[in-house]
Amino acid sequence: MLAVVVLAVIVWAAQPSGAPTPAERARALAAQLRCPDCESLSAADAQTSSARAIRRDLRARVAEGQSDATIRQAYVERYGEAIVLEPERRGLGLLVWGLPVVMLGAGALGLALAFRRWRRLQRRHATPDDEAIVREARRDGPTL
Repeated sequence: MLAVVVLAVIVWAAQPSGAPTPAERARALAAQLRCPDCESLSAADAQTSSARAIRRDLRARVAEGQSDATIRQAYVERYGEAIVLEPERRGLGLLVWGLPVVMLGAGALGLALAFRRWRRLQRRHATPDDEAIVREARRDGPTL
């Protein structure tokens, strides 16, 4: 119960209060776009000239009043889908998001079925012949 309360407080504290400022919007958009020069970093984190140009352009577009979706779409049209760090959650992007979840579910189901089957198996007990072999081996002692 304590964990649920702590989690609820953390979620509540992490919620933004009010509308984001234009600078926050531009920073959030830059974090969603990949740097064209260094593909492993976002435009917000990269220090290349193209990343700085993207950040300037984002600030200008936000100041003009363009919506986030319009700005993202402009970058997708210019650079292609690869510019977006997080794939969309529809179409092929849905496959990217959904396949890992489906695989985890299938793995968990497979493990649950295997554990259930293993629990149902009868335990095997030693037969009198097996016990006689063990007694004889103990009597003879270890051989090197």
